[in-house]
Amino acid sequence: MGRGFPIFLYAVAKLWEPLRVKEIENLVGEWRALPDLAEELDVDIRQIHRLIDDRKIVALRVGERRVRSVPALFVMDGQVVESLKGTLSVLQDAGFTDEESVRWLFTEDDTLPGTPMDALRAGRKTEIRRRAQSMAW
Repeated sequence: MGRGFPIFLYAVAKLWEPLRVKEIENLVGEWRALPDLAEELDVDIRQIHRLIDDRKIVALRVGERRVRSVPALFVMDGQVVESLKGTLSVLQDAGFTDEESVRWLFTEDDTLPGTPMDALRAGRKTEIRRRAQSMAW
């Protein structure tokens, strides 16, 4: 474990990164690039960046060109799912990264049924936030 060991770990992590991203891409399925999201919501791109800055949504770099994109299911009836912001805050408080938050929101859970994102879209935010909070302990 000479001087190059930390560099080796960094290189290994970089090799795994595309696999992690591809896993999340497949898990989520449909994505919207930020300009497409702005068009869908009929707002200026700056407002999309504000939504990200305010953590009302999160964006990840996906696809071959690694374009910042948002899961399409974050939008419902022409608006960002209202309960998403609070849930993202709870997940961040629990120590989740944006990538981990998206993975958790879109992972099937037999006890729901469906995914936490499905439950949020169905208006079951209290249950989902309680589950997210419990992961912090």
